[in-house]
Amino acid sequence: MAETVPVVIDRTSPIPLYYQLAQQLTAAIEGGKLKPGDPFENELAMAERLDLSRPTVRRAIAELVQRGLVTRRRGIGTTVASEVIHRRDELTSLYEDLVRSGKEPRTELLDFDRAAHSPVAAEFFEVPKNTDLVFVRRLRYAGDQPLSILCNWLLPQAARFDGSQLVERGLYALLREVGVRPVVAKQRIGARRPTPAERSMLHTAKGEPLLTMTRRAFDEAGQPVEYGDHVYRADQYAIDITVHEN
Repeated sequence: MAETVPVVIDRTSPIPLYYQLAQQLTAAIEGGKLKPGDPFENELAMAERLDLSRPTVRRAIAELVQRGLVTRRRGIGTTVASEVIHRRDELTSLYEDLVRSGKEPRTELLDFDRAAHSPVAAEFFEVPKNTDLVFVRRLRYAGDQPLSILCNWLLPQAARFDGSQLVERGLYALLREVGVRPVVAKQRIGARRPTPAERSMLHTAKGEPLLTMTRRAFDEAGQPVEYGDHVYRADQYAIDITVHEN
């Protein structure tokens, strides 16, 4: 059952009613009264409780959605949003991003193939299409919450580690230990609908989009070292990019 938030509306104030409501609901979420994943009081119940019109309440909730504080899902309703993991515009691994955000990374190793073939990855590494590459697929959690499915291709000489190490540590940390240092990457960010398998693993609602990222990483000599194809829950992950005037 959704917890109700005490709200005081000043009808004599020049501040719009929807904004007063949005600000007090925001304070309740940011102050911890409402926790991530908590069900949110529905529009009709809130309007009746506060003696406000439904359009006013609807606009206040829309403001919270825009701020990333609540999410709406068909068949589930409105819930307090989970804390979003932010990736900065620097070359880091998701493991490092989670640790920096105060989250506990957990990894489930789905595939670890030392004789994989991928025409796209082979083209990136500038090797024949039938060259054996190392393919790693992992399900990454933030605590107990599934966050991302990470697919990576590597050259065999760079993958001098075993599956148990991939479960316990981040890929980039393992690469650095063997002298492979990704220093620059070209990334393409997009969005798409999840496959049924992805929806099951990431616990997303049907039709809820995923954030996608392909990464081509190079070492300081400009040599290709890693090709990645990742998907993330869009409600829990964001990429921060700083742009400058040309």
